[in-house]
Amino acid sequence: MRKLSTISARLAAGTVTSRALVEECLARIADKSGEGERAFRTVYAEAARFAADTADRARKLNALPGPLAGIPISIKDLFDVAGETTRAGSHVLDDQPAAMADAPVVARLRAAGLAILGKTNMTEFAYSGLGMNAHFGTPRSPYDRATGRIPGGSTSGGAVSVADGMAAATIGTDTGGSCRIPAALCGITGFKPTASRVPRQGVVPLSTTMDSVGPLGASVECCALLDAVLTGGPAEAPEAFPLAGLRIGVPTGYLTEGLDDHVAKSFSAALARLSKAGARIVDLDLSELAQLPNVNRKGGFVGAEAHAWHRPLLEKYADRYDPWILGRFEVGKSQTAADYIDLLNIRADIVARVGRKTATVDCVAAPTVPIVAPTLEAMADRDQSMRTNLLLLRNAAAVNFLDRCALSIPCHEAGTAPVGLMLIGGHGADRHLLAIGRSVEDAASQTPAE
Repeated sequence: MRKLSTISARLAAGTVTSRALVEECLARIADKSGEGERAFRTVYAEAARFAADTADRARKLNALPGPLAGIPISIKDLFDVAGETTRAGSHVLDDQPAAMADAPVVARLRAAGLAILGKTNMTEFAYSGLGMNAHFGTPRSPYDRATGRIPGGSTSGGAVSVADGMAAATIGTDTGGSCRIPAALCGITGFKPTASRVPRQGVVPLSTTMDSVGPLGASVECCALLDAVLTGGPAEAPEAFPLAGLRIGVPTGYLTEGLDDHVAKSFSAALARLSKAGARIVDLDLSELAQLPNVNRKGGFVGAEAHAWHRPLLEKYADRYDPWILGRFEVGKSQTAADYIDLLNIRADIVARVGRKTATVDCVAAPTVPIVAPTLEAMADRDQSMRTNLLLLRNAAAVNFLDRCALSIPCHEAGTAPVGLMLIGGHGADRHLLAIGRSVEDAASQTPAE
């Protein structure tokens, strides 16, 4: 994996062209021995070549729209692209009309000159953290590929496209961890912004309350550059925030419970390296989060809002859904208006209480997911897959409930199962968290990008 800044510097120096980068990615996507067929749903080969050639010509004229122009990236299969039907990893929307315009985030990527290679595979309607898709196949995590392990979801194909060098970066969505979980299980970096910062028009929703649009890439800097573009600004990354004296809160209980040995050791080792580098690691009582399983027992915001959006489709096309995904709509179906209002009030109370406690630290750290990627074979058992899905979502989804921003940064030893270190920032403190993340990844990561 190469950082976007490294690629941009090579392009500026003339040691590579955008067209060559795009052709390299297209070749990897087409490689029958790789994951391209499972990772991508649609490939825009000619459009990507045109964007690359345009950037190469503009570079010679010193007329680039920005430093990322001509760099090949992928986008998740739930963003509108003008002239085509948006399918969201499903057959349910096959009969829907084509999008009249690009989603704002897609338009911003094009305006920055990025070469969009194609749309990546995902969990059907983004409704799972496993990353499996019964309709179009499941791209395998880069770790232990011979055995076959899940990539994490729902931005599964996007994460694999970056990990395998089929794209320099990708854009996904995160409703309960869908950028961070696949980043953690595929050994890359993922960023979930505060939900309101990036426009969600032209994006197939899962939960209008919890959805956010974020990038996955080789580094925190990559995510920061793309976040700047997605929020309508120039591609700039904040300077790294000093580690010396940085206060990192580590929750006792809930987010750090039930970790498997490899995750526990990797997380502890990352904290030790950060402490040695000058950060202050402090225990933090966030016992309010232990209420979340009970708070969400009737499906939470995702259950209610997903069912509401899908209700007319469920009445007409129930047979087109993967039965595993179809079953998830039953929980939200039972919610009443009173339940939903109670949920809003409970959320406000927990957000306020956690906010007061975290005011004493610069960020909160926890494992992104409590376990390493399970095998595809193990996930064939429905009950086991349901339990695993809840476990994978546990830590990451807490951030969406709190309406905060968060990063997942690799912290495992090279050659071992990928593990994500999750940094949680305050509501709207996205650029500050990204600045912190740039310093933290240098100290915590044992698998640096080029």
